[in-house]
Amino acid sequence: MSQPTRSGPAVGPAPAAALAAVAVVALLGGAALSGAAPAAAQPASPAPTAQSAPAGAGAVTWAVQPSGPDGPAGRNYFAHDLAPGAEITDYVGISNLGDQEQTFTVYGTDGFLTDDGAFALLPADQPATDVGTWIHFDQQEYAIPAGERRDIPFRLVVPANATPGDHTGGVIGSVAQLGTDANGQQINVDQRVAARIYLRVDGPVRPAISVESMSITYDNPVNPLGDGDVVVTYQVRNTGNIRIGGTGAVLLDGPFGWNLARTDPVDLPELLPGSAFTVAERITGVPPVLRLTGTIDLAPVTVDEALPPVTRTASVWAPPWLLLTAIAALGGWTGVRRWRSRRRPAPSAAADAAP
Repeated sequence: MSQPTRSGPAVGPAPAAALAAVAVVALLGGAALSGAAPAAAQPASPAPTAQSAPAGAGAVTWAVQPSGPDGPAGRNYFAHDLAPGAEITDYVGISNLGDQEQTFTVYGTDGFLTDDGAFALLPADQPATDVGTWIHFDQQEYAIPAGERRDIPFRLVVPANATPGDHTGGVIGSVAQLGTDANGQQINVDQRVAARIYLRVDGPVRPAISVESMSITYDNPVNPLGDGDVVVTYQVRNTGNIRIGGTGAVLLDGPFGWNLARTDPVDLPELLPGSAFTVAERITGVPPVLRLTGTIDLAPVTVDEALPPVTRTASVWAPPWLLLTAIAALGGWTGVRRWRSRRRPAPSAAADAAP
């Protein structure tokens, strides 16, 4: 019997480190595309992200990063802890890395988690409803000469009725240009580069995570001596009001607590409040032992502390069909023999008395 093994999550793995900025490209007049970048609490380096021009447009390259009145101070992203009703001034640095003056549109927007666990910002045609509406610039457009950086101030105003917990978004610097699509037709392209904002509003902190759904399937082999694959799928949701990450593993048991396999912990993406992520784990080489039980074992963490583990269990039948068929056939054959033996006529008394 082979040892069950894990073949890995079917949904994208969680990132190990975050990027300091988010690059976004959207088609004006159509469905805007949200930009995606790996999500984590602590980015690896403070380097800003640069964006190049689309095909058919002029050479435009720029970068967006947190800054200050005297220039960047090495921050990877904007991070603030503020009380409801508070107001502060911060700066975003827009660097024109191109060879000609360029006008940039600067504004704030909200962040969210994509289905594959990546951090993203709202499309350009979707208005912000949360922290993006708390960001205010004196003007929308700023002209920056070639090869220069401008540190642009903005006000971050927290509403008095803001809910406690984490609010995530980004400050975007965008350029609208005329580009060319795959068919050679000219289109308006809105290119965006953003620096993230992590804002925690003072108040009661409620870290909470749950396994909303779980399913387990077994690919039963025809050969009773063969092995099949088990797929365990589960959805994790952040039901609290602060960001939560962590790891998840799957335990697979047979009857009477027979431990068959345990997957290596898979990193969960950083879940924003209210967001969900689906994981699918495949375990190969599992024998048909009549009944299989899978257990999800989550080890959630926040940026401040580890949380109590969260578990959920589901089961699936894994009958060894050929063996059961053989047993049933043997039982049936035995029953027929007994039935036929009972129907045989008994020897007569005269035959018994005959010499």
